[in-house]
Amino acid sequence: MESDEALAALAALSHPTRLDTFRHLVKAEPEGLSTGQLVAASALSQSTLSTHLAVLVAAELVVAEKRGRQMIQRANIDRLRALMLFLAKDCCQGRAELCEPLAAELACC
Repeated sequence: MESDEALAALAALSHPTRLDTFRHLVKAEPEGLSTGQLVAASALSQSTLSTHLAVLVAAELVVAEKRGRQMIQRANIDRLRALMLFLAKDCCQGRAELCEPLAAELACC
């Protein structure tokens, strides 16, 4: 991941609604959630949520798939992984033992 891609992803996640939506989608993997389910969970109008989803899609954090008559939104776990690796790649100046607590905390969840 390049710096400009990381900045786009971080900017997309910097809004509370988008961050909550993305976290909700991560929890729903691998099935994803319909746009209607996301609207119900957020208490936002469909048009407002769609605007937020468009930002997440543009940052490649969310992928929309059509299933029958529904649009299913899914978190792009590969993109999340790339962002996390970008942020932690140079962690602690290459001293992996200093990042082990972070890795252990992620493993337990």
